[in-house]
Formats: sequence, C-alpha cells, structure tokens
Amino acid sequence: MTAWTRDELPKVARAEELEIASVRPDGTLRKLVTIWVVREGDSLYVRSVKGPTGAWFRGTQERHEGRIRAGGVEKDVTFVNADHDIDDAVDAAYRAKYRRYAGSILNSVLTPQARSTTIKLVPRSAGS
Repeated sequence: MTAWTRDELPKVARAEELEIASVRPDGTLRKLVTIWVVREGDSLYVRSVKGPTGAWFRGTQERHEGRIRAGGVEKDVTFVNADHDIDDAVDAAYRAKYRRYAGSILNSVLTPQARSTTIKLVPRSAGS
C-alpha cells in the first residue's frame, strides 16, 4: 500500500468535507457522497453516521475500493476497516475538528454504531 504524500495529507485533512464514492462490483463508481474526514497521525479516517446500514458504507464493504475528493485532492483509495483500538483517538480528532457544530450533530459520528464503521483511507497507486 502507498502512503499519502506530504502535500495530500494536510490538504485532505484540512478540508471541511470529503466526497467519497465506492467501486461497484462491475468496476464503476457509485455516486459521490459528502461526509466528514479526520486525520489521526499520518492517516485519514471516515465514519458512517448511520452505522453499518449507511448506503455509502455498505458500498465500501463490497470491493474496499473507491475514490475520494477533498481539499483539491482526488485520489483512488482502499477502504480499510480500522482496528478499534484507534476509536478514542479518532473520536478526539472529530471533536477537535468539528467542535463548532452543535453537540447533536457532532455526536452523530461518536455513537457506538458510527464508531463500528471507522474506515482508514489508504491511497492506491495507479497500478493497484
């Protein structure tokens, strides 16, 4: 797997929102969906507010491949289901980045069902 470049990582991490589309079984991209993204260390993470039943999340579980757009970066990615030992750190990243939102909005990405869908976005090289 490849890593985010020194240029891409902060651009995506600073973006208010990220557009995400998973790859269908036939290889075509689904419709882009707008979600929040956070950085923890040198990694980027996303969660489904609707938990495992969220349509965009279910799509990521079919081929674990897709594309993201944020902060002027468009990149093919692999969706890696995160180890849940990172959940508290990702919660803290969401709280820090989106603290200006009302508690009910921010808390939607901090519920047990949202936490269960924590995905690490890993860039794919052109040949993978």
